[in-house]
Amino acid sequence: MKRSEINAALRAAQAMLDGFSWSLPSWGHWTASDFAASPHGASYFRSRQLGWDVTDFGLGRFAECGLTLFCLRNGITGQDGERTYAEKLLFVEEGQLTPTHRHKAKMEDIINRAGGTLVIEFSATNPVGDLSEEEIIVPVDGIDRRLKQWQPLELTPGESVTIMPGLYHRFYGKPGNGPVLVGEVSQVNDDRTDNFFLEPVGRFSDIEEDEPPLRPLWNEGAA
Repeated sequence: MKRSEINAALRAAQAMLDGFSWSLPSWGHWTASDFAASPHGASYFRSRQLGWDVTDFGLGRFAECGLTLFCLRNGITGQDGERTYAEKLLFVEEGQLTPTHRHKAKMEDIINRAGGTLVIEFSATNPVGDLSEEEIIVPVDGIDRRLKQWQPLELTPGESVTIMPGLYHRFYGKPGNGPVLVGEVSQVNDDRTDNFFLEPVGRFSDIEEDEPPLRPLWNEGAA
């Protein structure tokens, strides 16, 4: 993924935040120089995977299959005294797919915070982890919704769904409805070890440096 594409995604995310009157903490605007000037803060943020994250899942088609995220709070899994919860913002464009994946450890709420309509599709698995056509039940704001395999669930602003560990899911912004500002509230999150994709994709992108970075990404050594 080119750095210019990442920078464009970060600018689009900031424009979405501005448009919906959402504010980031001050360190959400730090440059590489700011991280260098605060090594303790940089180490704290990076060890907890906090900050910006832009990925095309190694496919080179960010507009079609990609995601921009900002992790606001998180802990370190398995470490006493750390947060046991996490919170993220996800910036989802119309038709921009986050590919099918599941988490073995993380339960999460996905919340449409503002904007267009978020579409989520699910598949159950059998005991050995293969896809199953079994009916799926997911709580939408606490009320069970019964779905068939890959049946689209549409979340309008303010609505949320709880996704249990092991449940395959994929999501995108409904075309024609505008981009979506999505919230994620979950158990403590480790993006390096708890993302299991159905297809062979990569969680993080290799970066081609065609211009200076606007913001460091948490996974590229901001410390």
